[in-house]
Amino acid sequence: MASILAGPARPVPAPGYAMAGPRTVPVDTLTRLGITVAVLLLFSISGGMLWLAGYNYDGLQGSPLSKIHPSTYLFVLVFVWRSCTFGNPIGYVVHVTNKRPATMLMAVISTVLLFVVILRQRPGMAGMIDTFVAPALLVLLLSEDDEKTFARLQLVIHVVMTVNALLALFEFGTKHLVFPYRFDGAVFVNDLRSTALQGHPLSNAMVTSIYVLSLLSGSRSLSTPLRLALVGLQFCALVTFGGRSGMVLTILLGGAYMLIQGLAQLSTGRVNLLGAALVIMLAALLPLAIALAGYYGFFDALLERFVSDSGSANARVEMFDLFRHLELRDLIVGPDVDLLDSMRRISGLEQGIENPILRLTLYQGAFFTLLIFFGFALFMHEVARRCHTGIWLPMLGWLILLNTSESIASKTTLMAKFVVIALALYRPAQTMVVKGRGRSASGTRGLCGNLTSFRSKQHQRHRD
Repeated sequence: MASILAGPARPVPAPGYAMAGPRTVPVDTLTRLGITVAVLLLFSISGGMLWLAGYNYDGLQGSPLSKIHPSTYLFVLVFVWRSCTFGNPIGYVVHVTNKRPATMLMAVISTVLLFVVILRQRPGMAGMIDTFVAPALLVLLLSEDDEKTFARLQLVIHVVMTVNALLALFEFGTKHLVFPYRFDGAVFVNDLRSTALQGHPLSNAMVTSIYVLSLLSGSRSLSTPLRLALVGLQFCALVTFGGRSGMVLTILLGGAYMLIQGLAQLSTGRVNLLGAALVIMLAALLPLAIALAGYYGFFDALLERFVSDSGSANARVEMFDLFRHLELRDLIVGPDVDLLDSMRRISGLEQGIENPILRLTLYQGAFFTLLIFFGFALFMHEVARRCHTGIWLPMLGWLILLNTSESIASKTTLMAKFVVIALALYRPAQTMVVKGRGRSASGTRGLCGNLTSFRSKQHQRHRD
């Protein structure tokens, strides 16, 4: 009777054989190409560049379709194409949902809230799509763990970020912005901070800061000298963007990480002489280089931001006073938008409410904010679980920098960029089974650990 209630018995595989898993279809070439091109557009096409092409992305005027980034459209097309090549579109959705349930949950929550925004005629429709739907689609597409796709994405990130840094330094040296930030075509002529490929200076600062931290604790496919060179280049570009929070956080977190890794390496008692000589030489030349750069005015724009922040610090205090004028119902479901805009103008907050939680609460209500950040927290946790342990460094920097501006409370591609950097540069080592024992396909060393890899290999050869 018990056997009847339990149902038919599952077949037991013979020794040496595994049960057949769910049917999967290898990622096709067009899907790989589509993901790569979409990520390239994501990192290299800014609102200022789109304006020159007649696409008003950052402004209020024009078609609503132009308020969505071209990379988001491409992510949607690639997702549809992949679901068709999978053989069963519904089956593909179920397949990726089983792999990334928290990601699908955030996609569903943000889609539902998108319709709520439309029905209530609230601002932020395009923001829901670019900010939350696009990164969710990207993670679902990358859930199939195609190694060729990740290899291409790593190359795209390194190349585009290098070009972005070089362009920022060119703009700083020539005082000419190639693709300036525009709002409905208007350029802020008094702001000469570099905009490079990412558009707004603060967006540049955030992405560059996360990339520098990722070079320190991730990017294991690159050699140590190349990573150090890229860190130096990106740090110089970070100065030209004038992002105070990004600069301070990069110095503090990056410096603390390097110090911890250096002490851990010294505790092993095995130090590569060439690496040690390089560190000593850099430590001796760095103060001189900083002094010369300061003498020729390289840090003037950044120091001016610390002296005069154009009311940014005052805005972070004034934004709390807006809550005193709202009733409990307004806090839960969101106040009248015209009333809120009037209070912002009276308080001198026209430039923005520089915190995503407060901004969403004021415009959409506490219930709306609670739902979206619940999905966001689960989504970030799932992304972190798909990376190796070094992800804690840029993840910490990302969460801190989010709270220094409106960030994900408004339309932005920053979360999609962070997701690409995290999943591509913190790809965990693949495991190969050799004679019954697991062996990592790649090492788990960080930046400082690479300095002793050559000596370790020589020691192993001697033992063999």
